Amino acid sequence: MIFDDMEFGSYDKAENKARKAFELYEDGKMSQALDELETALEINPANGSWHFDKALTLDAISRFDDAISEYETALQLSPDDLEILNSLAIDYTRTARYDLAIDTFEHIQELDSGFEQSYCNRIIVYAEMGLHDLAEQMFYLAQQIKPDCSLCYYNIGNSLFARGEYKRAIRCWLRTAELDPTHPQINYRIAQAYWSDGKIKESREHFLAELRISPGDIDVIFDFGLSLLETGDIESAKEKFNRILELDPVFAPALFYLGEIAFNAGDCERAAELYNKALEKDNTLRGPCYRLAQIALAKDEKTEARTHLLSEMKLASEDGHTLVSMGSMFLTLGDLGCATHCMLRAIDTDNADADAYYYLGVISVLKEELDDAAELFAHALDIRDDHVPTLRDSAFVCLDMGRLTEAAERIKKARDLDADDPQLKELGRKVSMARIKQRTMDLLRRTRLQSTLKNFTR
Repeated sequence: MIFDDMEFGSYDKAENKARKAFELYEDGKMSQALDELETALEINPANGSWHFDKALTLDAISRFDDAISEYETALQLSPDDLEILNSLAIDYTRTARYDLAIDTFEHIQELDSGFEQSYCNRIIVYAEMGLHDLAEQMFYLAQQIKPDCSLCYYNIGNSLFARGEYKRAIRCWLRTAELDPTHPQINYRIAQAYWSDGKIKESREHFLAELRISPGDIDVIFDFGLSLLETGDIESAKEKFNRILELDPVFAPALFYLGEIAFNAGDCERAAELYNKALEKDNTLRGPCYRLAQIALAKDEKTEARTHLLSEMKLASEDGHTLVSMGSMFLTLGDLGCATHCMLRAIDTDNADADAYYYLGVISVLKEELDDAAELFAHALDIRDDHVPTLRDSAFVCLDMGRLTEAAERIKKARDLDADDPQLKELGRKVSMARIKQRTMDLLRRTRLQSTLKNFTR
């Protein structure tokens, strides 16, 4: 018979490859599983299930863009498959393609309004977009279908945490842990929320609970170390950062924070050594160059300090306090351009930063732009009316501009806040003398005017 000569072996081989891929996937051997699936798909590229499995495998190794392509191919072969659509929408979320994610979840809802995952996973999309009211709406819709969904509680907890509603986030995550004690990093998230809410004891308990499950999780150890550092438990924090370096010797943030511990203990030589080691491991890490600039400036090594500051500036820090501090160091070095740049970036980060406006005022004084300086100082005082340096320096400007009443008012307020400041005392004396001189001149002018009028009337 003619059928006796046909070869079916290639399709059997493809099936075997796909089964082998599943076993490797279950064993966590993702690269090998991917190789097996690719071989199977070379033989039979029309198998939608294998494209779906390949996408899941790519997701497991965080190759989300490639996974999206596979989900889209699988969807062409199996249109309107809810699981494929759901997985595709999740990857759209992971890659910040939020409009596509929402469209896909809404399409799922049109196909099957009872598919709970389309609501549950939309919580994440809206939370990441900052649309927290819509995130809560999705949570309550999902609750109507599946009231005990641990992932829903987890997702809405993330939304609440992002809004600073730590107590509500804790309640949601505790519910997640109750429904699914094996949920990845759930104790870690609870620890973070307790830490943010100032509940140090509870935070520590959950950090330890997470580390009992995953003792080598560097993210957890690192955050635990930061929380210990924040609460003043320096030795325990140091132990955590050193533990990280045992697990991952090139983890630069651990070296940086060990440097911070040395810096705050006054051991600048050891701190500089650790900051330089951190930069060797990761020259894009924010912080070490800033600290090295401070150390160099304290030693009057101005060229080195400026080099470090310029390196830190290139890393585009978004921390307002750091930017203001960098700007003040540039000011000390006489670099008004870089100082201005740092202060403006600080204001972009927080437009209510009184220190940034104060230093911009100082820069304007140095550039002899007194009107601008007066305006900037006034803005700084609108934000923080008890800022003594601004009161003092704005009084100098007012004195120089002849606005003596304003100068006197600023000096009085500053001296009420800091009566022992010698600069304020001296400035107050100058303002008083200037006002006396002004009154004397006014009196002389009036006397001369009266004399002129008398002569005119004779």
